This record gives sequence, structure tokens and C-alpha cells, in this order.
Amino acid sequence: MSKNILSELNQEQREAINHAEGPLLILAGAGSGKTRVISCRFAHLARNFSPAQIFAVTFTNKAAFEMKERICALLGKDFRQCWIGTFHSQCVKILRREIGQLGWSPDFSIYDDGDQLALIRHILKELNLYEALYRGVLSKISYLKSCLIKPEEFLSRSDGFGFEERLAKVYMRYQDELKKSNSLDFDDLITFVIRLFEEYPAVHKKYQNLFEHVLVDEFQDTNAAQYRLLKLMVGSRGNIFAVGDDDQSIYRFRGADVGNMMSFQTDFPGARVIKLERSYRCTQNILDVSGSVISKNLKRHPKKLWTDRGAGEAVSFFWLDSEEDEARHIVKTIREIYLKNSYDYGNFAVLYRVNTQSRALEDHLQSEGVPYKVLGGISFYQRKEIRDITAYMKLVLNRDDNVSLRRVINCPQRGIGASTMTRVEQHSKKKAISLYASIKALLRTTTLSSTMKDKLEGFANIIEKISGGAHKDAAELIKDILETVSYTEGLDEDRVQNIGEFISSAAGKDPKEFADRLSLASNTDDSAQEGHVSLLTLHGAKGLEFPVVFLAGLEEGLLPYLKAQTPEELAEERRLLYVGMTRAKDMLILTGAKSRRMFEKIKEQRPSRFLQDIPRELCVMVEKTFRNAVKKEELKPKPIPSPYVSGTRVKHPKWGVGIVRDCYGEGEEAKVTVNFPMVGVKKLCVKFANLETLHG
Repeated sequence: MSKNILSELNQEQREAINHAEGPLLILAGAGSGKTRVISCRFAHLARNFSPAQIFAVTFTNKAAFEMKERICALLGKDFRQCWIGTFHSQCVKILRREIGQLGWSPDFSIYDDGDQLALIRHILKELNLYEALYRGVLSKISYLKSCLIKPEEFLSRSDGFGFEERLAKVYMRYQDELKKSNSLDFDDLITFVIRLFEEYPAVHKKYQNLFEHVLVDEFQDTNAAQYRLLKLMVGSRGNIFAVGDDDQSIYRFRGADVGNMMSFQTDFPGARVIKLERSYRCTQNILDVSGSVISKNLKRHPKKLWTDRGAGEAVSFFWLDSEEDEARHIVKTIREIYLKNSYDYGNFAVLYRVNTQSRALEDHLQSEGVPYKVLGGISFYQRKEIRDITAYMKLVLNRDDNVSLRRVINCPQRGIGASTMTRVEQHSKKKAISLYASIKALLRTTTLSSTMKDKLEGFANIIEKISGGAHKDAAELIKDILETVSYTEGLDEDRVQNIGEFISSAAGKDPKEFADRLSLASNTDDSAQEGHVSLLTLHGAKGLEFPVVFLAGLEEGLLPYLKAQTPEELAEERRLLYVGMTRAKDMLILTGAKSRRMFEKIKEQRPSRFLQDIPRELCVMVEKTFRNAVKKEELKPKPIPSPYVSGTRVKHPKWGVGIVRDCYGEGEEAKVTVNFPMVGVKKLCVKFANLETLHG
């Protein structure tokens, strides 16, 4: 590794990289360059050891790829085939070589989420248990595995009756089926390597001797199984280099144990601790506000982050009347910042605690024509339950809609099999009629079996019943659909809550117009835009950064979430807020609403208790009545339309032809933002710009 690279690092980073032997814990604050440190550490070790002797792990494929790329760039060689990867990918490499010791074949299959869910559903059906519980059952089994609790151990802990005993039986059957199929799930990949090391000392010794150094990224996210694996992997010299931030441990629901960081020095006697407290990401105002919040957590390694980026913009909190006003305010502010500063839409992110919060935001972004993308998930209107109900609506409104019929004819399951649908499809093609018309025609014949006829007739009767109902608005139509088809039976809480949010968005709207708007929204092609506002949950924001961040829903019941009751759960909610705040590089804007629809009811909200932890001199608190502001604006004269609408081609006497991005202001104050291919984005005063509008 060249001296030039070392010269680019700060003192604490160099100290960590040059660490000799023995255990080292790096407490890497938000934006402190931890990925650079762990990559440079690998390159530094590669001067004296073969890269094949260094075991480096992280949590995501993206992070592993970035680590490999940085290491390759530092060393000037391609080391992609070395032991650099995720916990799961590293364990697969070991198991392909060694799993025969456990009586499994090396060509084992790896079950992904879909495979696991299908197997769980099969077992639940076989045991005559409620199939709709399959997602919760799989989540619980995954959690038990991450805590290294085996099926028989869990069964011995159960009370002999009730849910836990049934879960234990499903867990045992699940593992039996995996064995019969010579398959492992993701959690098994780690627990099986632990079994190998603990039950076969020769195999354990082999890998301890192979790896001279163990490097761990995002150490705060390790669960019990992963930490056990790391301790088994480290040899007698204790050469483990762990990088993490206990203030950013937010995956407790997946089994992550922030206590691993607190016990590191006990588990690895003589361990050194180095703090990386210089942030290269956030301004000092953002660091001070987020630091004041996280400092109230008791069980943590204290850190005082600083930066040389300057104080920056003041952090602000806006308290709005409702979630609609909150969304309107956020979108309005995004537009204002976009127009008055050098930020592209891709520089903005809106973070929230739960997925249902995206609905109001999406509605207002769509109505204002602001391009956006939902990251780490799917758009509210693209979620399965929303698409299913929308398909029912469209079919009721237009029974010739074949695409919608195919989606809902077996949703929920009605036993209309592939052979029946083939018959319907063939008759439809032969008569050149829609699928629904084909069903109605076939029901008038005597060619169907009684079973086939009953099932098709049942479906047709459902559509006819809903169609014949009197619905004053789209919300009533949705409720009728849900009741008639019993759609919500067995759905988990999140999906039911999403449906409740969908109903509220449909209130007062004409069913046909509402269905049209949904179709147009889903078919909007915004790829021509220069960027998209990012919408994502706080959990999904981990590891990302944006120049401008809005953090919505800072209310009791949302953040902290209403289910967080214990001190440990509340501490994690505080860490979640801290992670969200420290995603912001330049500007951080917090918002909340006095009223919000939660679980289909309008609830009065109170500001989050976490706001009390922020000294008033660090945050501008504003209570804003958006409706009053709108009324005042309505009294203003109607502005004269500008000829410089978005997309207009214009010519500047100096910079040539460009495309208008936006125009704002009126009269003498009118300004325009233009993207000139040769010189970039320019903001000009229309009065003095001498722009020529180009047509065609």
C-alpha cells in the first residue's frame, strides 16, 4: 500500500490500520470512513500475508462488492477470489468442502425466502395448522436459529401446549424436510459451520490455521450465531479486527445483539479500542443534534463526532396539522430547495418509520410532478395486497379486463386449477370474447363437470354481487370487495394496515376516476428525469447518505414505535432515529403531524419524546398551520404563466442550447433553471438572460 494512501488518512485511521497483532475494536462513528479503514487494513496485511489468509466478512452483497473493489484498487491486483464476502457466502465456501462430515452431500441446495415459505405452508397444511401464519412462523424459526436454539431445545422449553409447542413441531418437521431434500436455508449456512467447528476439532483447527487475520465490517449487526462463528474462527493470537458503531445497531428484530460490542473486550482479553470520531459526511449542526439524541442511551461507547465541514444549515422541526399537510409541506419544501439551490431531485430523501407513511408522500409527489422512487421495497401502490384489490376494482368496473381477472380468479384460493383456466382461455380464443364472457358462456352449457361449474359460478357470483352494490365512493367499493371475498383473513398486521391506508386514500373519490389514477401512476415513465426523490424506511436507509434528508413522522407511536415498550426496545428506536439523522450531509429537516390515520382511525398525535433531548439552540422548532398558509396564498393575484415550462428548449447567447428544468418567481423576480449540455445547470434571471425559445 502506497504512502500516498496513508497520507490521505487521519491519525486514528492510520493507527487502526498499522495495528500489529491481537484483537482491535474500531468504534466508527457515522460517516467516519469505516469502509476505507477496513479495506486499507486488508491491503496493509496483504504485504506480509497471503490474501488467502485473511478472512473478511460483511453483511450485504453490495458492501462486500465495494470492499473487494477498494482492495483491488489499493493493491493493483484482482483479489476477488479471496475470502472477502458476506457471512453467508463465506460459509457456503466452507460447507461445499466440509459438509460431508455432517452427513450431507456437497451439492446441497440453498433455499431462498420463497422456497422456505412454500415449505412452511406445506408443513402447516400437513399438520392442519392455520396456513396464514406461515410468514410469522418462518420469521420465528429464523430468529431461533440466529440465537442457536435447536428444535429439540425449543421443544423442551415449551409449556407442552399452545403456540410454542406447535411452533416447535413445525420447526422439527421443517428441519427434517430440509434434510430429506439435502437443502439448507440461510440461517443453516452459519449454524452448520459452527457445528462443524464444534463437533470436528480437526476441521476447526484447519481453518484457524488457514486464517491469520479476521476482519469484520458492521460488527454491531452480528447475532449470536455470527458472533459465535467469529470467536471460533479467531486463532490463539486473537487477530480480529472488528469495525462497527453500537449507535447504529438497528436490527434487533433479526436477532442482532448490540451487546456483542459491549462484551468484545471481555471475550477478547487485551483488546484495544480506537474511536473514529471525525465525520466526513455531516455538518456540525447535524452531528450536534443527532449526538444529543443518541447520548441519552445508557449502554453504549460514548463518542463525540466532529467535522471540518463547518456548522452548515440549522436543523429544523415542523409540526403540521395532519399527515396530508406534512406530505404537502415536505413536497413544497423539496420543490423550493430544488429551484433555489444546486440540488438535483436525486439529492433528496424522505425517511419514515413504517411503510404506510409513503402513501401520502407518493400522492403529493405525483400531483406535483416530482419524480420519486421507493427504495428498499416497492411503491405503496405496487404492494401485492394493493394490486390485488385494485385488480378487483378494475374487473368490477370493466369485466372484460382479462389481466385483472387472471390476477384475482384464485385470490384468495378458490381451487380453480390450471385445467379449468385452460378451458376458459381456449373458449375465449375460439369465440373471440373476454375471459369473463367466456366463463359466463361456459356456465350456460352442459360441458363442464359439476365441480368445475360450481367453482366458476362462485367466482362469477362474487363479481356480480360487488357490481350490483351501491357505492358512494371508491372507499365503499373497496370495503365491499374485502368483505365479499374475505380478503383480509389471515393477513399479517402490516398488510392489513396497508389496506386501511388504501381505503383512507380512496375516501370521497369516484371509483372509476380513482382506478384510472392508480393505473396512470403505475405506468408513469419518469426515466427522463435527472433524478428521483428517494422514499425509504429508516431501516432501509442504513449505509446510505443524501445531501438533503427529511425525517417524517416524529411522533409518539411512530418514533418511538408504539410496540417499543422495554428499555432495550426504546434504546433501539433512539438508535433508529440517530441512523436516520446521520444520513443527511447538508440539510436535515424533521416533521411530525398532530393527527394521523393509524389502523383505519384518525388519531391525535404528540411530538416524539426524542425531541426533548435536543437543546433548543440546536434546532429551529416551527408549528405550522398549512391550511392557513394556503388561504393566504389564495388571496394573491393569479400569476402569469411562464413560457419557460419544464422541458422547453432555449438558446443562450453564450452557452448555446439547453433544456429548462424549472421556472419560479413572477415578473421582475422570475428565474429559470436551465441544463446546458456543455456547461451544466445554470440558474438565470429571466429579465437579463436573453433566452430565445426554440420550437420543434
